[in-house]
Amino acid sequence: MTTSATHTTTGDSRSARADVEIKEDVLAELRWDARVGPNEIGVIVKDGVVTLTGWVDSYAKRWAAEHAARRVRGVRGIANDVEVRLPDSDQRPDGEIAAAALHALEWDALIPTDKIKVTVVKGWVSLEGEVEWQYQKRDAERVVRRLKGVTGVSNMIVVRPHVTPSQVKKSIEKALVRSVRTDASRITVEMEDGKVILRGTVRSWAEREEAERAAWLAPGVTSVDNLITVAYTA
Repeated sequence: MTTSATHTTTGDSRSARADVEIKEDVLAELRWDARVGPNEIGVIVKDGVVTLTGWVDSYAKRWAAEHAARRVRGVRGIANDVEVRLPDSDQRPDGEIAAAALHALEWDALIPTDKIKVTVVKGWVSLEGEVEWQYQKRDAERVVRRLKGVTGVSNMIVVRPHVTPSQVKKSIEKALVRSVRTDASRITVEMEDGKVILRGTVRSWAEREEAERAAWLAPGVTSVDNLITVAYTA
């Protein structure tokens, strides 16, 4: 029984050390990212899951903080509890934000604005509609999240392209092989009615995210179920 207790303690200690290292790396990544001000974001890590706390003066900063944490090796999940508190000078009426969002979408040549609807409630922008490519959905969110007065974005745009499942699967597998950031031998790709299912084990959250990004770029993808796990190794 003594041996068992000692083993458990050692494992917990190893896990605690890993969490401390991840926290230090996330804080360093936040300091490295010029979009996030120093000391704006608090970081808590438990079992590889990062919780971001604090408050920022724009939604773009909140998004940037989460994106920075995702780049850190060893991160298995993220809970973004950062609050957006707009200064008085940045607050805008919902109608003005909606008009600005539509204008920004119109200026992006890659987004079919006639297929996208914008709704704003208390600064929170909701995007709805249908597009043929995932990059169009992501671009639509990208152009509105940096607008002044935005407190959050819900991207409910649906991707509805027209290609065969076998073509989609093959194109994703080739993309994973080409990518310098993924080990394709560790990842499997399945297709179910336009939905991509990714399985396997990778070495970092960034690699997991890259695999999902590659899947979304394929024509014909309507959703991605990322079941890839991150196996952190010291």
